[in-house]
Amino acid sequence: MTTDDIRVGVDIGGTFTDVALQTPQGFSTCKVLTDYARPEQAILDGIGQAAEAAGIAPGQIGQVIHGTTLVTNALIQRHGAKTAFITTEGFRDVIEMRSENRFEQYDLNLELPKPLVPRQHRFTLNERMGPNGEVLLPLDPAEVQTMAARVLDGGYDAVAIGLMHAYANDAHEEMMAEALRAAAPGLSISISSVISPQMRELPRFNTVIANAYVQPQVADYLGRLVTRLRQMEVTAPVFMLHSGGGLISVETAAEQPVRLLESGPAGGAIFAADYARAHGLDKVLSFDMGGTTAKICLIEEGAPKTANTFEVARTYRFKKGSGMTVSTPVVEMVEIGAGGGSIASIDSLGRLQVGPRSAGSEPGPACYGRGGAEPTVTDANLLLGRLDPENFGGGAIPLLPEKAMQATEKLDLSPQEAGFGITEMVDENMANAARVHTVENGRDIEHFTMIAFGGGAPLHACRLSEKLGIVALIIPPGAGVGSAIGFLKAPFSFEATRGLFQKLDAFDPDQVNAALVEMEQEARSFVNEGAAGVETTTRLTALMRYSGQGWEIPVQLPHRPFDTEGRTEIHAAFEAAYRKLFGRIIDGLPVEITNWLLTVSTVLPPVQKAVIHRAGLQADTQRRRQFFDAGLRQTVDAQEVARTAMTPGRMVEGPAIITEAETTTIVTSGYRAIGQGDGSLLLLRKEGQA
Repeated sequence: MTTDDIRVGVDIGGTFTDVALQTPQGFSTCKVLTDYARPEQAILDGIGQAAEAAGIAPGQIGQVIHGTTLVTNALIQRHGAKTAFITTEGFRDVIEMRSENRFEQYDLNLELPKPLVPRQHRFTLNERMGPNGEVLLPLDPAEVQTMAARVLDGGYDAVAIGLMHAYANDAHEEMMAEALRAAAPGLSISISSVISPQMRELPRFNTVIANAYVQPQVADYLGRLVTRLRQMEVTAPVFMLHSGGGLISVETAAEQPVRLLESGPAGGAIFAADYARAHGLDKVLSFDMGGTTAKICLIEEGAPKTANTFEVARTYRFKKGSGMTVSTPVVEMVEIGAGGGSIASIDSLGRLQVGPRSAGSEPGPACYGRGGAEPTVTDANLLLGRLDPENFGGGAIPLLPEKAMQATEKLDLSPQEAGFGITEMVDENMANAARVHTVENGRDIEHFTMIAFGGGAPLHACRLSEKLGIVALIIPPGAGVGSAIGFLKAPFSFEATRGLFQKLDAFDPDQVNAALVEMEQEARSFVNEGAAGVETTTRLTALMRYSGQGWEIPVQLPHRPFDTEGRTEIHAAFEAAYRKLFGRIIDGLPVEITNWLLTVSTVLPPVQKAVIHRAGLQADTQRRRQFFDAGLRQTVDAQEVARTAMTPGRMVEGPAIITEAETTTIVTSGYRAIGQGDGSLLLLRKEGQA
């Protein structure tokens, strides 16, 4: 066994840090509570436990792959660096004016997310580039020096530079950045022509500001992590999962941390996509529920749905436009504050509410006995009999039912009423999120198969499927640490972007080809940091629209040099994509290309097809337990079966409880569970069940 055979994936969540250690013999996994003050400590503890269980020394690990919610949390909680923003004169307030989209039309007290950089920390330069890169107003070097001195006097930890049309000509941005580097070598500097070289100043400015805002914190954290791993004798290279679902070096992540926005959830989507391919499923709803949040993603034809923009810190649940839009490749999903630690309360109208506040790992749910006093979803599941107080987390965290009861007394409900109300509310919130997400993408959710993972998802997946009308769902092996396992299945990849506006009638193939060569070189240089010499694939996307439209659609194009006849091929591809999305095309309108996206990624090995069982023999029952079945509105007598007993072709009829170290699967009365050839569980709705 060589070090190349041993890899570890680590996912830091809001409540638990998940570790999956892969050896030729299989996976060794564990969950440890997240350490907010020193998040790297939980990683070290988890790797140590997993390595000991696998019987290897930490020094034998050949690769560490990490995902984190650090960037997302810093943006939501506004725990970032003191940041200055330098932009073109006249555009100081772009990030505050936003797009002027009134996403909640009749709310007279509309609440918008506050800009990361307050107005007094936003500065302007008298300069101007044109959309084709022409210098309309040269930048005075004396003004650059004055601005550098002003930033230094302000005591800023980070600076974001976003000038108009810098995607077409970055000379002025580079001039300002060079002056700041000379004046303050240790200052964190981000420029939009590197972080997001695309058209549209609002998302470009937001993205470079977000990058600068979190860069000092992320660079410091990653530096500490690498140092502590070396002290633990883990000398393996460290890679990060970016939000688009690929791997980048830890050095790139420290320079462009905005690419880590959804890195943890992206790992879960990759995990689900791998099982979608193994089971031959074209339409999958990925459901990832942890201790703090729940994430829902569509997976079609074996790949997660991706996007080029993402909204963070929405002020209105499910409302597009209520968050801060950033331009970075991302696995597209909806994320809500619904996890095991989500706190229940009674609002001013006497209604039960759950989330988005979470008890996290500190102090954690009341039943953890670590000082938490507010009722949470985990407390509710314990009171309903869905969790075994003596076997939670493999027995590592004993649960205290009396603490859960004390916490739910605040709701002025009986323990069972409180437990049912909390879980039903959180399940309905997740069902609504799933419905909205599928409708926004023009899909019918009833035709999808759910793949559920994360510590909390197997507890709620059956009830969620009942609400959504889903007939079949899959609980993969290692579901409790699914995102961490997904990291180990991710390719090395990097997406290069360019803002290059052209009307298709005036298509310039030489200019496009030159840009594509530069983009491919950029993307390959990042991929080669971790996968030099490995077979790769290249994907080219153009963002296109009809002239006069306000937004673009992504159009997949063949990756090869274009000639003068290329416009015909591109136009046909645009019409096919437009017709698929909207059902029709618009005759007679000219077509435009705004931005180009080119992704280089390593080729994934083919998945081993799972042997599917849709019926089988009864699995061995450990004992019988009772739990509250929300669909029946009553307590039921259930079989308890160990996950290890659910071998291929073994079946258990609901109601049943399937136990393992990292999670518990609740099989409601309307479903049956069958063990599959790849170790997963297939839950099917019983005949005649609505």
